[in-house]
Amino acid sequence: MKPSAVDPITVEVIGAAMASIVEETGETLIRASHSTNIKERRDCSTALFNAAGETLCQAEHIPIHLGSFLDLIPHIMRRYPTQDIRPGDAFIGNDAYEGGGTHLPDIVIAEPIFVDGKLAAWTVNLAHHADFVDRGHAHIYQEGLRIPPVRLYRSGELQKDVLDLILLNMQVPKERLSDLRAQMAANRVGVQRFQALAAKYGTETVLQAGGALMDYAERKMRNAIAAMPDGTWRFEDVFDNEELAGTVALAVELTVKGDTMSLKFDAPDQMRAGINMTMTALLATTYYVVKSVLDPSIPPNAGLARPLRVEAPLGSILNCVSPAAVNGRLQTCQRVADMILGALAQPVPQRVMACSNSACTVAYFIGKKPKDGSTWVYLETIGGGSGARSAKDGLDGVHVHTTNTSNLPVEALEIEYPLTLLRYELVEDSGGVGQYRGGMGLRRVYQATHDCRVRVDLTRQRSRSWGLFGGGAGANGKVEAGPGVTFDGDQAALKAGQWFALVTPGAGGFGPPDKRDPAAAARDFAEGAISAATAKAAYGVGD
Repeated sequence: MKPSAVDPITVEVIGAAMASIVEETGETLIRASHSTNIKERRDCSTALFNAAGETLCQAEHIPIHLGSFLDLIPHIMRRYPTQDIRPGDAFIGNDAYEGGGTHLPDIVIAEPIFVDGKLAAWTVNLAHHADFVDRGHAHIYQEGLRIPPVRLYRSGELQKDVLDLILLNMQVPKERLSDLRAQMAANRVGVQRFQALAAKYGTETVLQAGGALMDYAERKMRNAIAAMPDGTWRFEDVFDNEELAGTVALAVELTVKGDTMSLKFDAPDQMRAGINMTMTALLATTYYVVKSVLDPSIPPNAGLARPLRVEAPLGSILNCVSPAAVNGRLQTCQRVADMILGALAQPVPQRVMACSNSACTVAYFIGKKPKDGSTWVYLETIGGGSGARSAKDGLDGVHVHTTNTSNLPVEALEIEYPLTLLRYELVEDSGGVGQYRGGMGLRRVYQATHDCRVRVDLTRQRSRSWGLFGGGAGANGKVEAGPGVTFDGDQAALKAGQWFALVTPGAGGFGPPDKRDPAAAARDFAEGAISAATAKAAYGVGD
């Protein structure tokens, strides 16, 4: 780390300006997009990178999307010489192996930012395109169109042949086109705002401030690690989902030595299922958890990663190689996040929450519109319980960890798709008991108003989210099929009028139940969080 030539006040002001830029580009993307997955659920992210591809700033959107950003600019620079990159160029990519991505629906567009004729930075955004539905997941070739970083725009001119190739491989091309246009609009905002920042303070000053912010993030991370006791701690869990017949064992060994931390993961070989993670997905998950626990105020840039070392066996489900399928990698990321928390709970117990629902429960629908026979596709992810904390109950029915999207409002779903929600409710007794109760899962009951197909992706059906220090485990997730509905593995055909339900897992409790305030337990019962039997057995409340 070299001392910055820019004074600390200017560094702070420029850092705040960069954070404002990525937040504004994110809001532009959300407001300009067409699909519910982006405009309502906000399944997108934005970031700024320096010319070398290091993260300057990421918006507070979706932690896992950092995994699709980390290696994108280096991929572009390897494919295209710097002298061939021009103002107005835009590069599009999504591939997990040749494009720096983590799964194919997450399409990234990166645009270089030139100031005074020189490449100064990159503005980058990602949108989850809810399109690749009704596909197999034995390997990545089944999962959708693979896009290595290629020019979508050349000197401001759209490369229509590239766009046509992409849209031809989409199930809902009109929606994809609208969302891609929104992504380009967001990047233009990023370019303009960064250029204005450089004009105000000088390009060299802005870039030096970016370097100083990385050094600052490194110092804060090192200080936070140094405040922990030295030692090695291990935590194990299992993973399960609809694509697996049983469970697979996962583990992490966390070692602190001075101001550095290493995390070494154990995992089985990659599988013919969409649960595999690329290394960039593992890095993004790890950075999120460690930053959140040790010091949430650390700036979200490349500097925070410098004191961290992350390892996983090459060719395993946590560090897969081509052609492993990766579509459902977020389920595995969620388990990894909670597993790291389990390891950190041993040296810093008061900073860590119990296990959350460890899931990103997903429902994918596809069908034909009755008016014109065109294809409609709908994807939503559903929240569950959040782990109890050392002094607070867990949150109910929320997205956790690396997903951080919103539950889609009922009105938005029913207006746009031939689906009806019959019930949308919290699940009684699904939060683990404890001095502080784990968050409750959700039940969401879908009824088809026209024939369609559905695929579900959920976990914690064969395992439960663990509690900490005497807290109880959360309830399992499950699928409830209505009359006449039969799931073949993770898929089912729905006739008009038929229904099924997704029940998301609850979260673990914190501390022994006998230490819970009886008034709080009575309130839980009155509000429907726990049943009369649980109120009596776990908390001694009731007759």
